[in-house]
Amino acid sequence: MHSTTPATGTRPGTGPAPSPVVAGIDVATAAVRVLCVDAHGTARAEGRAELPPPVRDGEGRSEQDASFWWPATARALRQATGQLPARGAEVSAVAVSATSGTLVLTDADGTPLAPASMYDDRRAAGLNARAQEAGAARWRALGLTVGPTAALGRVAWYARHASGAPRAARIAHTPDLLGRALTGAPIATDWSHALKTGYDPRAQEWPADVLDALAIPRHWLPPVQPPGTTGGTVCAEAAAETGLPQGCEVRLGMTDGCAGQLATGAVSPGQFVGVLGTTYVLKGVTRDLVTDPSGALYSHRHPNGWWLPGGASSTGGEALAHRAPGQLAALDASAAERGPATCVSYPLRRAGERFPFVSGAARGFTLGTPADDADLHRADLEGVAFLERLALERIRALGVPVSAPLHTAGGGSRSPLWTRVRATTLGIPLRVAPHAETALGAALLAATGTLHPSLEEAARHMTAAGQTVDPVPGEKPALEENYGRFVTELARRGWLPAA
Repeated sequence: MHSTTPATGTRPGTGPAPSPVVAGIDVATAAVRVLCVDAHGTARAEGRAELPPPVRDGEGRSEQDASFWWPATARALRQATGQLPARGAEVSAVAVSATSGTLVLTDADGTPLAPASMYDDRRAAGLNARAQEAGAARWRALGLTVGPTAALGRVAWYARHASGAPRAARIAHTPDLLGRALTGAPIATDWSHALKTGYDPRAQEWPADVLDALAIPRHWLPPVQPPGTTGGTVCAEAAAETGLPQGCEVRLGMTDGCAGQLATGAVSPGQFVGVLGTTYVLKGVTRDLVTDPSGALYSHRHPNGWWLPGGASSTGGEALAHRAPGQLAALDASAAERGPATCVSYPLRRAGERFPFVSGAARGFTLGTPADDADLHRADLEGVAFLERLALERIRALGVPVSAPLHTAGGGSRSPLWTRVRATTLGIPLRVAPHAETALGAALLAATGTLHPSLEEAARHMTAAGQTVDPVPGEKPALEENYGRFVTELARRGWLPAA
């Protein structure tokens, strides 16, 4: 993050006034993390509190006790505000980001009536299939598929299994529950967390026809506003528990994936980020909604009303999961000396691919015999880069401009060799984002309209530029040849749709 200059304001008799900061809250599965940053993106304080692990079973259940969310968030906030010079008085706004599709049924006071249904709960797969059928035209226009774990079906599941719920019951996503605790009153949800619950960001409405088909009470669902909108202010009780100042703005957040994208600085049309974690994810910004007939791509809505198309591969850093962590640096060094691989690898370690093409039949393969382990390692790195190139070509084939450099984040981007291979394969520079954290993305939303006039300005000032990695011209011909063999083999096996 950027360094900052000393504050120039003063308070009589107290010396320089502390710089104003914002707080981003990341509610993950295992813990709550709070990050306080100033207008330059400099980290001023952090806090963390653990959450109980979800309860999962062989029936598809994935639940967590939502009554732990607020106490953990309050502890993490208190830890962070206690580190600030003014003990939290300088916090001007806060925003919450959480896992996509996690929700809970509450009473009128916001008290959970049942365990929270987590983002990966599959018990409502049949209900989600009915939701897909009931709203087929709507989802087609939106470019969205209602998958087996979608939150929409799980709301219908609650309607069938919570027969004793009071009429005033409500559905709350994680940030909604925490927003209520922060403000002392119900708040709107944001259209990012609401997407998998069935909210239609194109028509900007809940799908009444689908809700009726699934017998979901319409009044269960909250009002929806754009991310970054003010949802209220911190109440006296929450201020006492957290150290936040009473009256501090509570702004609506986005899902963890979207917040992570914002944290890379990719917030304007044409900007894309490739996140190379366990799997590879490509996300970007477009002015208009892009729909993908294959279903490999779907879009969240940008806080400004633009769109955030993205897709998640089944391939990525998992390609190296069979390697001992201590091996990777040595293999990278050997592979860097060797140059482009003599064989071609599609390093898919599971069954089926979902992006940039959709095929349940897809399986990993190797073409040719690697000269040694370093050669195979290099081929695996190249194979993921080839998937990334296919993904960008898919995006461009749908009419979407992609500007250079491509932002990149995730554990795989920490490998200089892998980043060079990717840049050379793509033919464009990659900019490695050093702080692509969900909490920082939430902080950007909190800073929009408080520390900065717009999200673009917040990203410009608060996200670090990072290192830019350029293509290696001398390796381009060999990588082009390998890429051609890779694509030809995918097409030969019937997995890659015709151009």
